Amino acid sequence: MDSLLPGAALLVLAVAMVASTTDRRSKTLERRLGRLERKIDLLLAHAGVEEPQDPRMAEIDELLTRGKKIQAIKVHRELTGSGLAEAKEAVERRMR
Repeated sequence: MDSLLPGAALLVLAVAMVASTTDRRSKTLERRLGRLERKIDLLLAHAGVEEPQDPRMAEIDELLTRGKKIQAIKVHRELTGSGLAEAKEAVERRMR
């Protein structure tokens, strides 16, 4: 029984290291993707090109005019696959 303890501890440590590395990689990729999206937005704005909107964005706007912000966030998440914080921020930008 005592011989299993060091092996189990080593396994737990290895899993923790892999999880930590994966988390750091995903955060790095998220930051890089965010920078790329901002650059593309700037290029489109400079060229005077508007990104085509999905017709369901009109549904989000309609929900916002009726004061249904939470439902608008839900629809945005379904449409874009974004997380809660990202969808909330995007919907709040549409409200301005």
